[in-house]
Amino acid sequence: MNKVVGKVYLIGAGPGDPELITVKGLNLLRQADVVFYDRLINKRLLEEIGGHAVTIYVGKSPGSGKDKQANIATLMIDQASESKMVVRLKGGDPFVFGRGGEEIQALEMAGIPFEVVPGITSSIAVPAYAGIPLTHRDHSSSFTVISAIESQDKSASTINWAALAKTGGTLVVLMGWNVIDNVIESLISGGISPSTPAALIQWGTEPFQKTVTGSVQNIRSKGLKSMLGPPVVLVIGTVVALRNQIRWFDTKPLFGQRILITRQEHQPRTLDMLLRHEGALPINVPTISFIASQMSKELETTMRNLSMYQWIGFMSANAVEFFFYHMKSLGLDSRNLSGVKICCVGLKTNKSLENFGLLSDIVPENFGSKYLSNALRGKLVPGDRILIPRTNIAPTDFSEELGTLGAIVEQPITYQTGIPKNSRMMLRTTLENSAIDVITFTSSSTVKNFAELLNGDYSLIEKSLIAAIGPSTASTIEKVGLKVDIQASKHTIPGLISALTNHFQGRKT
Repeated sequence: MNKVVGKVYLIGAGPGDPELITVKGLNLLRQADVVFYDRLINKRLLEEIGGHAVTIYVGKSPGSGKDKQANIATLMIDQASESKMVVRLKGGDPFVFGRGGEEIQALEMAGIPFEVVPGITSSIAVPAYAGIPLTHRDHSSSFTVISAIESQDKSASTINWAALAKTGGTLVVLMGWNVIDNVIESLISGGISPSTPAALIQWGTEPFQKTVTGSVQNIRSKGLKSMLGPPVVLVIGTVVALRNQIRWFDTKPLFGQRILITRQEHQPRTLDMLLRHEGALPINVPTISFIASQMSKELETTMRNLSMYQWIGFMSANAVEFFFYHMKSLGLDSRNLSGVKICCVGLKTNKSLENFGLLSDIVPENFGSKYLSNALRGKLVPGDRILIPRTNIAPTDFSEELGTLGAIVEQPITYQTGIPKNSRMMLRTTLENSAIDVITFTSSSTVKNFAELLNGDYSLIEKSLIAAIGPSTASTIEKVGLKVDIQASKHTIPGLISALTNHFQGRKT
């Protein structure tokens, strides 16, 4: 019986921004059994790899010889020969100075099936993120892409710099920083005007992108003064002069801001995504984790007698998730909630409820327990029994407020709160190695755990701003000895984003 051979997918990941990978490339990455990835691949993309997959780093530093390249091909062939789905994840586009053609040749000779998924090359994406159009009817009708690094097998350079100097249009030079002296000298010797506009773009498409502009004659000295280093893209042509008018990426309100997210472990990264869209560099450190509580006799009795309650109040999306987890474990479902009214503390919690096919009777316009208790005034009848599934560290203020309305409140513990393993080391390493501009808190629990992780020592965050999602979180921040610099007026994730952008744009939050 013939052995089934796997397949290799050569995928371009784009130049840096993880959202620039194609839909097809991302789908294949998530299905892969083995992933070989390069040096400049964004770590966020690696998080998309399925948990069953094996990841193998095969990055090459500039100047790596062909021996390492041959070894990469051998590794891919070996894995595919074991009937595995192999992804070769390469920066930019595999066929634009990515040696993808060489790797495909090796696969073809070995009889390994392959497929190529193009990526966005840095030669067009990086100038675009710097606000430099490669073509423009008034400036340039063509562009030329050159790799300044050539094969080590060549005895001499085959790049005709003199011809390129006279070709007109826009020149884009990749991998040229380490030989920029030769590039500039060769172009000027070839006849290009020393006053031609030029730009150097380091780490293009990333929140820490840096762009330096000047002329062909002085761009090298300006780049050195700005302490640039690889990876750098050099753009030469009159289109560079359009940057001041067209630039868009590095003018975003949060561009370059390093924002620490103290989040829940395994939480959807909504805040992370929205921060990136505003130009920030989010850094995620989980400070809180949740697990289902043990099925106590009290909890089981409560869950089997849901019809005795007039209301159920959900104070978080986690409360919804774990409540229905316990229902399912007892063989119950939404039919057991017939006749019971439901209220939710906010829109996010209500959205979680909708995932279970239920609609809330009351959701206050503003997030917070006091807004929910106000919304319940006139709805509750004295003596109404209200069930509030909660965590082991939940505050009691909401139940006290309901008690003043004549309600009988029961709060069974349905889930437990803890601190994720390795968070202490992760947080301290992050703070020691990164200059954090802003620390965000979206709950009192994350604040308390953050303080505990640092043992109350805030010396590493003295220059960091503190942002709170709302007054309750802000109050806890102050109780642990920190100062609130930014507070959202609308107590939601989008509201927090708005407060941050307003702050950095100089407007009142």
